[in-house]
Amino acid sequence: MKLLAIETSCDECSAALMEDEDLKSIVISSQLVHSEYGGVVPELASRAHMELIVPVIEKALGKSGFVKEGIDGVAVTYGPGLAGSLIVGLSFAKAFASSLGIPVVGVNHMEGHLYSAFLEKEKPDFPFIALIVSGGHTMLVHVKEPFSHELLGQTRDDAAGEAFDKVAKLLGLGYPGGPVIDKMAREGNPDAFRFPRAFMNGDSFEFSFSGIKTSVLYLLRELKYTSPDKDEKLVRDICASFQRAVIDVLVEKTVRAAEKFSARSIAVAGGVAANRELRNSLQERACLVNAKAYFPRSLYCTDNAAMIGIAAYFKYRKFGMVSDLTLKPVPNLPFVPEIYQPSAESL
Repeated sequence: MKLLAIETSCDECSAALMEDEDLKSIVISSQLVHSEYGGVVPELASRAHMELIVPVIEKALGKSGFVKEGIDGVAVTYGPGLAGSLIVGLSFAKAFASSLGIPVVGVNHMEGHLYSAFLEKEKPDFPFIALIVSGGHTMLVHVKEPFSHELLGQTRDDAAGEAFDKVAKLLGLGYPGGPVIDKMAREGNPDAFRFPRAFMNGDSFEFSFSGIKTSVLYLLRELKYTSPDKDEKLVRDICASFQRAVIDVLVEKTVRAAEKFSARSIAVAGGVAANRELRNSLQERACLVNAKAYFPRSLYCTDNAAMIGIAAYFKYRKFGMVSDLTLKPVPNLPFVPEIYQPSAESL
């Protein structure tokens, strides 16, 4: 099965070609225009997708060696995400599929992140605990078997990646904030400041990161902070202390979930999964409870079409799930517990 996958949920325009579970090519075009605004501007994102989607797909096809007439299906993100961005990818996918008479497989963006670990050679075993942590989402999911999900908890306010971006903005470090804080934290003292760690006691799998962000804000006011050029050591210490607080919460709750549900595999996905301290800390803690943590390579942590393709492959091959051409973008598409039953055709 040759599958074209398309991802345009936010500010990454990406296309990938899959042959069954094997990734043959991937192209990701990032929109650098948003950096000067300190965040993604929806209208600029959708305009950029309109300009990029055709050359991105043509480049991915060329790298794969496939011809469009040989494609068997199209996978596409239909939510959640920015409405204008989703419309561009979904409209192209439906037009492409209609012209060739092939099926469309609509994919929840969060399902893509959930199954991104299966793009690697070493794959998690079912059942496993998934930590999806990005700029827009932070959630723990118990994955009992393929596409049988139980949402254990999620953030009540800011996502972890969002907190990274906001703290970086407070410090004057630019956008996106995650990579620069991760880099500066390596030379800082994580014990220099004590920031709050919400919901650490009890059995809750809920998250909250707005308090950490607010604590950084109050600290900067107290210190009469002006810019990162004034005191680089201070900035590095704040980054290290802030990052340690966020990572402590993510690791503690993830490991606790693995213990509760006797899961021996932990899969981590989303942009924050590229964070070096999160990877090191979770791998160490997982070993202590006889579990193993699986992280996709950095390329698959951010929004990309390969994760949409692998999720669509499982849905189509195992369950015969396809979408009709009336499929619409759903910007606030929830990630709800789902149990798919195989279709008669897929058995």
